[in-house]
Amino acid sequence: YRVTLNQNEKTKDEEERNISLKACHQRCANRTLKVLEKNGSIFIKLGQHLSAMNYLLPLEWTTTFIPLQDKCPVSSFESIEAMFEQDTGEQLSDYFSEFEHQPIGAASLAQVHLATVKETGQKVAVKVQHPTLAEWAGLDLALTSFTFSTLKRFFPEYDLEWLSSEMEYSLPQELDFALEGQNAIRAKEYFSHIPELPLVVPDVIWAKKRILVMENVSGHRPDDLEFLDANGIDRDEVSAALARIFNEMIFGTNAPLHCDPHGGNIAIRKNLNRRGCNFDVILYDHGLYRDIPIDLRRSYAKLWLAVIDADEERMRKYAKEVAGVNDEQFPLFASAITGRDYSVLKKNVAQARSSEEKQNINTALGEGMLQQLVQLLGQVPRIILLILKTNDLTRSLDENLQTRQGPVRTFLILARYCSRTVFEEQVEELRKRGSLLWPRNLVGLLGAWLGYVRVEVKLEAFELWLAVKRGWQDVVG
Repeated sequence: YRVTLNQNEKTKDEEERNISLKACHQRCANRTLKVLEKNGSIFIKLGQHLSAMNYLLPLEWTTTFIPLQDKCPVSSFESIEAMFEQDTGEQLSDYFSEFEHQPIGAASLAQVHLATVKETGQKVAVKVQHPTLAEWAGLDLALTSFTFSTLKRFFPEYDLEWLSSEMEYSLPQELDFALEGQNAIRAKEYFSHIPELPLVVPDVIWAKKRILVMENVSGHRPDDLEFLDANGIDRDEVSAALARIFNEMIFGTNAPLHCDPHGGNIAIRKNLNRRGCNFDVILYDHGLYRDIPIDLRRSYAKLWLAVIDADEERMRKYAKEVAGVNDEQFPLFASAITGRDYSVLKKNVAQARSSEEKQNINTALGEGMLQQLVQLLGQVPRIILLILKTNDLTRSLDENLQTRQGPVRTFLILARYCSRTVFEEQVEELRKRGSLLWPRNLVGLLGAWLGYVRVEVKLEAFELWLAVKRGWQDVVG
């Protein structure tokens, strides 16, 4: 990079500089991919995390790392058998009448085997940690920290030490499958009170630190468009369901936030018995969860309402409350949190991202914005980094569904949850003043309610229009 940047300083042709920098990005990404694949485990996890950071890294890096989402090491059956005995004091055959030797899926930290519980005959999915992971995790984290420290030494403007700090904080939680089991139980309990959302969290049978036994519930990846179309599952409805589920996690009172919702952790299955839609959304991998503090959640809701209204003054105000960014940093932060070019935010964020806009963002990353963004992300609260990650992953899921109406509906759904959050805060403030029936409080309540209903009516009208449109297409078709 240093050689390329030095050469670019001597080159007057802007297009030639861009081509040179893109080629450098690609070479470095290819080399890094080989290193991550060779080292495996935590380094695969790091690569997966980097592949989702479209708001931070050049396109050459994020696209090169995409194969890491599915290309993970597999531990031998013998090592799994030995670990099970070590952790439980029992043989696999003592608990399972059947246990598939080949895993149905392998990730950076674990793999999943199908099995049958001997006592009940229940088919289950057994998630087992790679046996050698715990032994090397400390060293791998130290090497990651050393790598980013070295990078900072040679390129002070690219301080990524916050990324290794986040891994040091998050990884121990992801390696504790007993905690993952608790997270899954909590998520299932929370969403059991919202039956209109088609979310399925598999039942936890039992869990230990390195072993998690869950109900076997399978489906297809949300970007398997052939499966969706063949089974009459409307992509637009899948998109809307995902938007409602993850907005509930972000804005719901005491809701648990799943911080790793990539395509491999979500599945869609057909369900003709569900009211309102003909599918279920299955959510896996509950190792990384966070709780958003109520004050942050409310300011974040106001920030998004300001973005949707294209109100720059309010955007700046709530960006400062949410992440402590100043006016100079604001345009960059707004682009990072929305995944949009700043010029679009001043017009209509709900319009679909054009290829030109994506190219503009990628070009800007190569022209100095990357350095500013790295520095900005190093100073925002850790929870904001995870919200950014969740935003980017869910945005990617939605774009991969290739919906007919673009992002308009998902932004209306977002606005509904933000408006509900603000309305709840306004009611809480009115209650502090006394009875809601007092004339002054009643007027305030009516104003708050009208603000909420305004967004609700917009969404209901749009939903009705979609239903009529679908009905007409069915008649014509």
